[in-house]
This record gives sequence, C-alpha cells and structure tokens, in this order.
Amino acid sequence: MRHFKETGVVDLDTLTKMGYVPDEIRLRRGPVAIYECVEEIPCNVCVFSCPFNAVSKNKITDLPQIDFSRCTGCGVCVGRCPGLAIFVVDVSKEGDTGYVTLPHELFPTPSKDGEVVLLDREGREVGKGTVTRVYRDKITKSWVVTVSVPKDLVMVVRAIKVIR
Repeated sequence: MRHFKETGVVDLDTLTKMGYVPDEIRLRRGPVAIYECVEEIPCNVCVFSCPFNAVSKNKITDLPQIDFSRCTGCGVCVGRCPGLAIFVVDVSKEGDTGYVTLPHELFPTPSKDGEVVLLDREGREVGKGTVTRVYRDKITKSWVVTVSVPKDLVMVVRAIKVIR
C-alpha cells in the first residue's frame, strides 16, 4: 500500500506499527480508544481530555502515546479531537456484533436505533449498521455516535452516512 502522506488515508498496518492498535487480549477486555493521529502537529487536546491519564505527549507536536491498560474506552477523547482522529471500538460482547464510536459532523444527525451506511477510511460503503447512541460533547458540541457493526468491521468502519 502507498504511504498515507501520498494517499491521505492511513492503513491498519501503519496504525499497528505506530502502537495505536491494542493486542487481542486488550480488545476483548472492553471498549478501547483507537488513535489515528499520524501527523506531528501542535495539538494536545487528547492529553488533557482523558480522565484516566491514558494519553501522553512529551511535547505538543509529538504523536500521542496511549496506555491501553489505563484506557477505559469512555469516549471523551472522540468528541474533543479537532482532527476527528479518535475512535472507540468494542468487541468484548458475545456474538458477532461489535461497536464503533466515532465523531460525526455531517447533516443530518443520526438518530438512536436508526440504520446507517458504514463507511471505511476512504469513504467506501462496507455495510449497514444501527445507531446505538448519539450525544453531543459538552465542550466542543461535536456529535459522537456509536454504531453496532459486524465484529470483523470494527477496525474498518470510520464514518457513517445516514439513510434518508
């Protein structure tokens, strides 16, 4: 695959090599944040928004480091990230259904229990899912949406399109 600086799209292998994907044991333990922050820009909102001190940076332009043992998957960081680069995945429940919590800045705003089209990092349709939670971040007023997805798509789905 071509480098994300050429394509504008980061792939799962790159994220794994960067330390942004927890191991299978941690994934099965419960919800966990997946960072897709790959540019060294001056931003540290995630560091200060994490109530569990699971995110750190040595300097403001460093890439965030995530301590997966401290991350509870609460999702506060999802609504705070100005780069829309944080997601929470949950594959801990029995069965074939997983959950992805993601930022959503398009209209219309999805509704709880609504069906949505699931999109990958390139905006390609990869299936359909159901909205299980919708809320607005208290500080940024950004919409944060959790969707149920097939477990094999939790590391693929990164956006949704509301079905009208």
